Amino acid sequence: MTALVNLMSNLFNQKAQLMLGFFLLIISCEQPRYTNEINGYTMGTSYSIKIIENRVLDLNNVSSEIDLTLRDINKQMSTWDEESEISKLNRNKSDSLIKVSADLYSVIKESLKISKKTQGAFDVTIFDLMSLWGFGPKANNDYPSDSVILNALKNSGWEKLILKDKGLSKKNPNLKLDLNAIAKGYAVDKVHQKILEMGFKDVFIEIGGEVKCSGQNKFKKKWRVGVEDPISSSKNIIKVINLEDRAMATSGNYRNFVDLNGLILGHTIDPRIGKPIKSEVLSVTVISSSCMKADAWATALMVMNFKKGQEMIQLEDDLDVFWILDAGNNNYVFEKTNGVELEKI
Repeated sequence: MTALVNLMSNLFNQKAQLMLGFFLLIISCEQPRYTNEINGYTMGTSYSIKIIENRVLDLNNVSSEIDLTLRDINKQMSTWDEESEISKLNRNKSDSLIKVSADLYSVIKESLKISKKTQGAFDVTIFDLMSLWGFGPKANNDYPSDSVILNALKNSGWEKLILKDKGLSKKNPNLKLDLNAIAKGYAVDKVHQKILEMGFKDVFIEIGGEVKCSGQNKFKKKWRVGVEDPISSSKNIIKVINLEDRAMATSGNYRNFVDLNGLILGHTIDPRIGKPIKSEVLSVTVISSSCMKADAWATALMVMNFKKGQEMIQLEDDLDVFWILDAGNNNYVFEKTNGVELEKI
């Protein structure tokens, strides 16, 4: 009996040692994952890029390619640059065909598509309106009168912008464009595509809060993106969204506002009436395959009340939305579509 017990004990110990060696082999074969990060400034905001690899990368070439891509987009779409393509377009009062670059054409094409779907809640022909309310490079400092707003409305309207082969024409020569609500999203898409073409798979791009990711994070899990508390004065994260091979954009009035003679105004202007809006919607986060699309829709849904936005989203296949709504007394409620994966924090 003693011999049998000793034999069984030896067999157990040998098995345990084999199992331990097996697990140690797995651990030793597991390659480490490093976060390679690039940070910078573009389009009046910061950007951050994370590339996950099993080694520390020399990012000089990657960084140069990204900077070149962002500089090109800025030279095409920045209204703060008097020599940019869009600034020249805004000064062009011709009613004939105006040729534009492929990038600008793509952004305007998507803008008009979303303008039509949102019944004008999204509109890039609002340069003058945004200026009236204190936003942009030619910001006004006084509260605009109704007559001034009406005049600006006459010189805006997405239906007055006609897209043609390799260019566009203006029905109203005074029409001016402001791509602020869609250009950052387009830049995210372009940078993301550029990095994928370099052979990287686990990638996270963020420009001014607009993001796009592919693959997995350092811990081989979905990317985690925070949504800020729209009421708190500090940048507290109120919810975390798990993201995988998707883009995400958030819009709200809690960070971007102006003071016009003591009146604090958020940057969400309803382009159909030419005035800032106030509704129960405090913040909108949109998830899509395209960051350009998510960026524009986040702006459009801020213009709409929750009920109207919810109805409109049901008609779209490639959109998921997370709303933060005002419940009064510094309280809020959350609403979301089924495709939004929230994580408890």
